[in-house]
Amino acid sequence: MSELEKKVKDALEKVVDPETGLSLVEMGCIKSVSEKDGEVVVEFVPTSPFCPIAFFLASSIKEAVEKVEGVKSVKVFSRGHVMDEQINEYVNRSRNPP
Repeated sequence: MSELEKKVKDALEKVVDPETGLSLVEMGCIKSVSEKDGEVVVEFVPTSPFCPIAFFLASSIKEAVEKVEGVKSVKVFSRGHVMDEQINEYVNRSRNPP
């Protein structure tokens, strides 16, 4: 595990599910964190296949990781939600329109 991956995991400890008050890490929702040359990929599993705040959680994960020093880009992927495709498209869209 790289030093940057460790920093990212520390940042993810602060992402809290507002319904439970627990971090997504504590809840076992963060399935993987990988990094290569500052490009980070996070996979997470929402608390249920119909989790009503999955879009919010995905955005919260991305925002937390973007703040970590050394991170150049972030991709977040939801796994196991009925709207995975839409969540992944939403959270990973370009924020700087052409």
